[in-house]
Amino acid sequence: MVRGPLNKLLAQSLSVAGKWQHQHQQLRRLNIHEYQGAELMSKYGINVPNGVAVSSLDEVKNAVKNVFPNQSEIVVKSQVLAGGRGLGTFKNGFQGGVHIVKADQVEEIAGKMLGQILVTKQTGPQGKIVNKVYLCEKLSLVNEMYFAITLDRKTAGPIIIACSKGGTSIEDLAEKYPDMIIKVPIDVFKGITDEDATKVVDGLAPKVADKASAIEQVKKLYSLFRERDCTLLEINPIAETSDKQLVAADAKLNFDDNAAFRHKDIFELRDTSQEDPREIIIACSKGGTSIEDLAEQYPDMIIKVPIDVFKGITDEDAAKVVDGLAPKVADKASAIEQVKKLYSLFCERDCTLLEINPIAETSDKQLVAADAKLNFDDNAAFRQKDIFQLRDTSQEDPREVAAAKADLNYIGLDGEIGCMVNGAGLAMATMDIIKLHGGTPANFLDVGGSASEHQVVEAFKILTADERVKAILVNIFGGIMKCDIIASGIVNAAKEVALKVPVVVRLEGTNVDQGKRILKESGMALITAEDLDDAAEKAVKATSK
Repeated sequence: MVRGPLNKLLAQSLSVAGKWQHQHQQLRRLNIHEYQGAELMSKYGINVPNGVAVSSLDEVKNAVKNVFPNQSEIVVKSQVLAGGRGLGTFKNGFQGGVHIVKADQVEEIAGKMLGQILVTKQTGPQGKIVNKVYLCEKLSLVNEMYFAITLDRKTAGPIIIACSKGGTSIEDLAEKYPDMIIKVPIDVFKGITDEDATKVVDGLAPKVADKASAIEQVKKLYSLFRERDCTLLEINPIAETSDKQLVAADAKLNFDDNAAFRHKDIFELRDTSQEDPREIIIACSKGGTSIEDLAEQYPDMIIKVPIDVFKGITDEDAAKVVDGLAPKVADKASAIEQVKKLYSLFCERDCTLLEINPIAETSDKQLVAADAKLNFDDNAAFRQKDIFQLRDTSQEDPREVAAAKADLNYIGLDGEIGCMVNGAGLAMATMDIIKLHGGTPANFLDVGGSASEHQVVEAFKILTADERVKAILVNIFGGIMKCDIIASGIVNAAKEVALKVPVVVRLEGTNVDQGKRILKESGMALITAEDLDDAAEKAVKATSK
């Protein structure tokens, strides 16, 4: 089954929530394996092939003997959380992650898959490990179609997509048979109706399956999607068998991570071996100089060992790191323990970086951190108070130090337009539109949603202290942050700070009329703007005067 291209199809006419796993690692939805999805669907009365997941050759033997005693052919499917398996290649050279084979060949084929890395167009070059294979009965299929349920922002609810062609890339189907693809939005309040389900079945256009039974299968699929908080249910192909059944021959299910508390049984199925690790250990047998130089001179000597954040570092992981370091005299067992202790420090102290260059061997066969750099997550300051007391503000940008004291979110940049905005998203948008109009932002400054007048004054002091700033753009969308407070802050800042640069102000939202009146009555020479585009354009023009 091809999983990712559905997103491209939907993008042509729909605004789809989320991205696919192969494009960006999932942060908001759980993805489960095909065999797990089949088991779940069967509980909802959805027709699925008879199958069993196995993780060893002994289990393969038992399954062939006990589950498929009368089957002459069996489908062997590698289980990885990515599409394009059939055309994938294992790093051991074996071609294809899905095979239909004679019963006496199942063990041989499964043996070439289990424990191996499968690379498909959706896994990236690193591939994914196959810990299980799914053995299924070979169905007598007479027709293959496409079916999916996903979420659509445009209709603010689920949408069912169906095509009378299937078993191949939905992207290819959209290109070859665009008129065969139908979309049926579902009212989240009413749920799926018989009329909705009938439209879907008409779109599938089954050749032999009983229409009434097919309609019930569609309704059951929607019930699963809704009751289990799915973000995606994709079946490619949904097929017709020679005995006139509609069968989910392959399936992909994603679930909303926000619903984990009420679907504990589902989230216990999570396979972290298929997820991208968030932490990685990098090691090189050369050291004592810039890692950039090492990467240039000795690229083949640098190894990377990803660490599973759920399991933590294992002896095997640590051994790989030590092998990459290739110590000449240090005891390997002791070196492994040192690596594990370094990882413990990284985790327990909320590090974002722990770099030792060089990590060295001594004449008494010890592995020693001869130099080190450690960075820590600012969000963890509340639980790492002893660490954050070590802060040396003399080594930091004084603007950022001043902003931190005023409880402002500030990052200094190299541009010429100072920005004061409420909300990180609006701040990013403001910087983007400044660039669009040919300007460059001098900073990221978010005064937050509940800034006081004092904080606004402090923000202006920080902005005007930057000699590169030639204009200031104030962009406030009043919600919790009221426009009159911003306006009062601007006026008071002008009294305390000699404003030598133009100030462009765009106010909108809560108390906007009061804010504009305060600015007007102040007598200040401000440049007002009606919207963000107008404000950015005026700020860029102001820098050239």
